[in-house]
Amino acid sequence: MSGTLNKVMLIGHLGDEVKIHYFEGGGCVGRFPLATNETYTNKQTNERVTNTEWHNIVVRNKGAEICEKYLSKGDKVYIEGRLKTRKWQDDAGNERYTTEIQCSDFTFLSTKKESDNNAAANKPAAQNPVANKPSNSEPIKEENDDLPF
Repeated sequence: MSGTLNKVMLIGHLGDEVKIHYFEGGGCVGRFPLATNETYTNKQTNERVTNTEWHNIVVRNKGAEICEKYLSKGDKVYIEGRLKTRKWQDDAGNERYTTEIQCSDFTFLSTKKESDNNAAANKPAAQNPVANKPSNSEPIKEENDDLPF
């Protein structure tokens, strides 16, 4: 292969809310941290060890607005994109570098129900009586199905 490839695929949890910045021309950029975990057993101590890696995710325009609207801290998401290193100057005039994932595609992996359940788990049961009701795990069957297959 004579070409090169810069492709990143991550599945992780949001470490914070999506922060969005709008530009004068109407475009926008959203940023959020994503945590991925690696878990293994230390053979010497037989302890479970978890290492967390943090990734800076950048998503643009309509994708940024969708992420801001539907994603919140702790949600699980699949991110696809490419690595990009930026150079910038800090307040003291020093050159700094940061490596980001420029997101080109994403898929929400936490369902709305899971997000609501996570929020409900943090509330006392008296304030959320719906969370205590058993759910019916039977799928809903429709009698009048117009589909040709």
